[in-house]
Amino acid sequence: MEEALRKAEEAELDLVEISPNADPPVCKIIDYKKFLYNQKKKEKEIKSKQSKIVVKEVRFGPNTDDHDFEFKLNHAKKFLEEGAKLKAFVFFKGRTIVFKERGEILLLRFAQELEEHGIVEQMPKLEGKRMIMMIAPKKKTK
Repeated sequence: MEEALRKAEEAELDLVEISPNADPPVCKIIDYKKFLYNQKKKEKEIKSKQSKIVVKEVRFGPNTDDHDFEFKLNHAKKFLEEGAKLKAFVFFKGRTIVFKERGEILLLRFAQELEEHGIVEQMPKLEGKRMIMMIAPKKKTK
């Protein structure tokens, strides 16, 4: 240990313990500041390669008309092509909650139209005043 410290001082570098649990402990003679800098650089690079999942929302009413449906469908296709997840939901206001079936039919039709662009992750289910369905983008084949 003393010999390693002496060698590090002669080279004007630091003695860094790499794995203290090993028998004998593994040490390296390196510039510690440079070591930390490179470590941060690697972490940053790994972090930049991670993909962040974006969730876009498309909202319908239970009585959404065909033109509005087509308009929102085109937006949804664009979102899925960009690689974002899609959260489509029907919002029931006041007494429109009695049209649950109509909302479910609307969401299933929406999923069917987006079949070539995305995969249904979660089938329509009612949560409070909203019926929610999740659609994930299809993986691009290279």
